[in-house]
Amino acid sequence: MKHLQQKIIEFRDARNWKQFHTPKDLAISLCLEAGELLENFQWKSSEEAIKTNLENIKDEIADVVIYALLLSHELGIDLEKAVLDKIKKNEQKYPIEKSFGSKKKYTEL
Repeated sequence: MKHLQQKIIEFRDARNWKQFHTPKDLAISLCLEAGELLENFQWKSSEEAIKTNLENIKDEIADVVIYALLLSHELGIDLEKAVLDKIKKNEQKYPIEKSFGSKKKYTEL
């Protein structure tokens, strides 16, 4: 993940865009790109959206990941560690014996 993050930083820095990449603006951009991802599914079944928009879906997922990597870099967050830590937290909130096959939130289990 660090190699991917470094490639993105190099791309950004070669264009002198760091000046625009405040944590607030990166968080906004991440949300905007997530919205663009959602647009691919609007008014369609999942199957139809994937069949007709898969390439655009890939691009929008990539944009979301790029902004998440940029934001984590700016905040000094080790994203790989943060994800692994979150999985551990979720294992506590959603133990298999209570959550298996359930869509309930942890507060309802």
